[in-house]
Amino acid sequence: MAPLTIESKYKMNSGYDIPVLGFGVYQTPANVTESVTLKAFKVGYRHVDSARVYRNEAPCADAIRKSGIPRSEIFFTSKVPHRELGYDATKKSIQSTIRETGLDYLDLMLLHAPYGGKEARCGSWKALVEAQKAGKIRSIGVSNYGVHHLDELEAYIQQLEKEGGKGAGGAIDVGQWELQPWLARPDIVEWAKKRNVVIEAYSPLVRGERWGERRLQDLAKKYSKTEAQILLRWSLQKGFVPLPKSVTPERIEANADIYNFELDQDDMAKLETREYAPCCWDPTTSRD
Repeated sequence: MAPLTIESKYKMNSGYDIPVLGFGVYQTPANVTESVTLKAFKVGYRHVDSARVYRNEAPCADAIRKSGIPRSEIFFTSKVPHRELGYDATKKSIQSTIRETGLDYLDLMLLHAPYGGKEARCGSWKALVEAQKAGKIRSIGVSNYGVHHLDELEAYIQQLEKEGGKGAGGAIDVGQWELQPWLARPDIVEWAKKRNVVIEAYSPLVRGERWGERRLQDLAKKYSKTEAQILLRWSLQKGFVPLPKSVTPERIEANADIYNFELDQDDMAKLETREYAPCCWDPTTSRD
């Protein structure tokens, strides 16, 4: 594989490309979202990860318009809230995001969490597929789905294909999960990779909760990098699309400065903790 750069992309099942590094805006206040997103664009990011519940979709879109970068070169993601699951509610949610952002299309729309029951989840997926076919969304996927949710969705896609023919059920282009060395989710990762689902990693920096751990400090010293850069490099080398977030200009720059070194196999192994320690919510375990 060619060495990764900030311009590298992965090909999704949809046929579209997704940049391998994203800029997250979770908990970024709306009044600073535009400025920090513009800073990210200046550094070289071309991928912004938002959501309806973040309440900052509009300033993200304002930054896209003001950046001077062609729209086709920027990848914008939003997510349907779990409270808006269900066929009709998801259709309205998609329209709300399009109206809120003023964008002609969304690059990626995810179902934010699998809460709400099977009927709601399946109805939401059908709404995503229809929006994709209508050109409102280019690629579709899920977030925080456990393997049992993914199996359920795959069965529903197959059901739609039986009823409507090849392609009627759509395809899972992207899955997004909390992924970091203390939560590597090998079962989910294996499921996704077998189906060419691009794997995005949110909270790749573990919210700073692991700063100072010996193994991280040792690697940061060895490679003359920050602990954050070590974690982001781990994510890239696992084949994930990390989504670091920051409102600090220096950290936005540093989080993108991860392409001039590579962790060797032994050091990657040192970060394989086999722990299951989420730092965020964990809807993957829900059974409704």
